Amino acid sequence: MAKITYIEHNGTRHEVEVRPGMTVMEGARDNGIPGIDADCGGACACSTCHVYVDPAWVDKLTPRDAMEEDMLDFAYQPNPERSRLTCQIKVTETLDGLVVQMPERQI
Repeated sequence: MAKITYIEHNGTRHEVEVRPGMTVMEGARDNGIPGIDADCGGACACSTCHVYVDPAWVDKLTPRDAMEEDMLDFAYQPNPERSRLTCQIKVTETLDGLVVQMPERQI
């Protein structure tokens, strides 16, 4: 299991364990974490699972692919370095300790 910390825009922290093989979005959904809507169910067809990855973790994630880059254009206040779609981040044991912060809103 990997411990993932989700931080709401208001600062509320949620630390949960997510099984490797799942996505960071599925970990939020399955644990009732508010702030990640995931309207498309993880198909990378919307931007409602957008988060800002903690700077210490940005370079430890696999790079964004072209589809994720396109969807991030629709996200609320995307950050060129830190924005990711949680449906595109596969959980592995090496992500134990990952910290992500939700934007003010999802669009």
